[in-house]
Amino acid sequence: MGNGSSKLESSSSSDPDAEDSRGSRFKKRMHLRRFLRRRRGGDANGKGIRSHTKLGSVEDFAGIAVLTLISAQMNFKDKWLACVSFGEQTFRTGISDHTKDPAWNSEKKLLLEKDGPHIARISVFETNRISRNNLVGYCEIDLLEFLSQDSSSEELKLLDPSPPNAVVGKIYVSCSVEDPIETEKRFAKRILSIVDYNEDGELSFPEFSDLIDAFGNQVAASKKEELFKAADKNGDGVVTLDELAALLAAQQEKEPLMNRCPVCGEVLEVSDKLNNMIHLTLCFDEGTGNQVMTGGFLTDKQAAYGWMFKLSEWAHFSSYDVGLNSGSSASHIVVYDRQKKRLVEEIIDGKIVLSMRAIYQSKVGLALMDKGVKELLHSISEKQGKRMDSVESAKDIPHFIESFKDQINMNEVKHPLEYFKTFNEFFIRELKPDVRPIAHVECDDVAVCAADCRLMAFKSIDDSLRLWIKGRKFSVQGLLGQEISAGAFMDGTLVIFRLAPQDYHRFHFPVSGFIEQIVDIPGCLYTVNPIAVNSKYCNVFTENKRSVAIISSSDFGKVAFVAIGATMVGSITFTKGKGDYVKKGEEFGYFSFGGSTVICVFEKDSIQIDEDLLANSSRSLETLVRVGTKLGVSTRRVSQADLPDVRRCALDD
Repeated sequence: MGNGSSKLESSSSSDPDAEDSRGSRFKKRMHLRRFLRRRRGGDANGKGIRSHTKLGSVEDFAGIAVLTLISAQMNFKDKWLACVSFGEQTFRTGISDHTKDPAWNSEKKLLLEKDGPHIARISVFETNRISRNNLVGYCEIDLLEFLSQDSSSEELKLLDPSPPNAVVGKIYVSCSVEDPIETEKRFAKRILSIVDYNEDGELSFPEFSDLIDAFGNQVAASKKEELFKAADKNGDGVVTLDELAALLAAQQEKEPLMNRCPVCGEVLEVSDKLNNMIHLTLCFDEGTGNQVMTGGFLTDKQAAYGWMFKLSEWAHFSSYDVGLNSGSSASHIVVYDRQKKRLVEEIIDGKIVLSMRAIYQSKVGLALMDKGVKELLHSISEKQGKRMDSVESAKDIPHFIESFKDQINMNEVKHPLEYFKTFNEFFIRELKPDVRPIAHVECDDVAVCAADCRLMAFKSIDDSLRLWIKGRKFSVQGLLGQEISAGAFMDGTLVIFRLAPQDYHRFHFPVSGFIEQIVDIPGCLYTVNPIAVNSKYCNVFTENKRSVAIISSSDFGKVAFVAIGATMVGSITFTKGKGDYVKKGEEFGYFSFGGSTVICVFEKDSIQIDEDLLANSSRSLETLVRVGTKLGVSTRRVSQADLPDVRRCALDD
């Protein structure tokens, strides 16, 4: 649970036998100072804006950015809190006492580098709800771009998450880069003030000795007296904080004194001096409570839950974590947004979650499947499909958009809202040209993502079974059906594209080639939600209704493209047919109302999937991707002379 006191509580319950160790005394003192700091009110409130250091270039930049939420101006009165989502972490401010113009003056240090996360999302919530606070406005800021500007602070518009994204207020932020030398000095002063047991602002030799021991460097521990004399510039027998800060900064360039982090205990690599200092600074700020914002959250929605949810989480009625969550704890689906490089939460109605658990995650539910639930799901899907084709269903469109207000962008939709005469017409909506550019469009040896979806990718079928698909009878042959030979795909690479109801529901070709074969396979209509896919009691992908196409590609060999229906999905429609030559990124078809999935199976060793997709999948973490973005590259060695009319890109592109 993301609450500010968790570290203090855990430290207070340490082993009594370890109480006398120097490391234990060091950590206890660190947490005590953190507690006293909070009791005294700290020095965070009323902070001024830090001096701004402009980045001359973002190339190869790595450092610490200090983001401060200063205040806001809202269009109506309430109590407010703000959340900052960055990478795989979310932080929240306290609740502002001001009902009209909230002021936080809350800062957070963030690790910023060119190839890492650099877009922060700021969400503002009204806090008058018992179980969950209400998102009223948001904005996004590219920190690298911001730091390249001359100004140290900026006024940002807060947008209503509901279309058409009206402005609901303003938020004032500042951002600066910490100077590495100043970072070292501030870090040293903070850590040394904790070891200053008598709080006289100076370190005696015993105090200095405890600090060196806590650093875990045996070489430095053997030279305590030498180091103490080097730090004691005026020879008065004590070392001031400034003197010791200077010593640590000097030693960082020669032989770093710290082999492990005194806060978390992690071993520090001697060769990685910059990242060590970044680690120490960020870790120490968390450990000492130097930052006003509370961490420990994955998404802004989790950070905004009220006390009722926190109570249920504490009592283990629900869980909130990254990775494979099955059974009774599968209450939230957290995915990684590839474009914005941060975690986001998928919205699922709580009643639906409970019903899916009951059906798909228990032996009782499995027994019900054999007693007619399969037929019931099929009947419900058919009836719902017919209703969504009726004119009356059009009235459901505005409510649907409101339910997914921060996930459906009407500015990307080809036609205005009044164009859609039924709900299904809206559900299979087309997008404007060029809103989904195709990666390396002229290079046929680069495969692309087939849909707007949550993606899982595995080098082998065995990996997919170990990390994601838990059905007892899953196999490639079972997936493709009896009419298609699965020999070419044995131990091949498998990619799962899961579409949620709010997604753009047209799917596209991942590779260029000829459509050799299309086979329709009748079946059930289980949900394709991870709660069912991760269940050991049912076999979603091999029992559901699906259509299988085999694409013959010059660069990837044969690729099996499997469109799988799901609960509420009554039809799978292809817009291309057998014998057609297709280009990657072209539309292949669409699903009518409901969630659904596409699975692509590549021949063994024919594709090198992008590393970030494989890394997330190895953690059982789905990646939110857009159609047309890069999936991977061909690993085949095909000469240009053999296929002169096909352009190729370098494998390391």
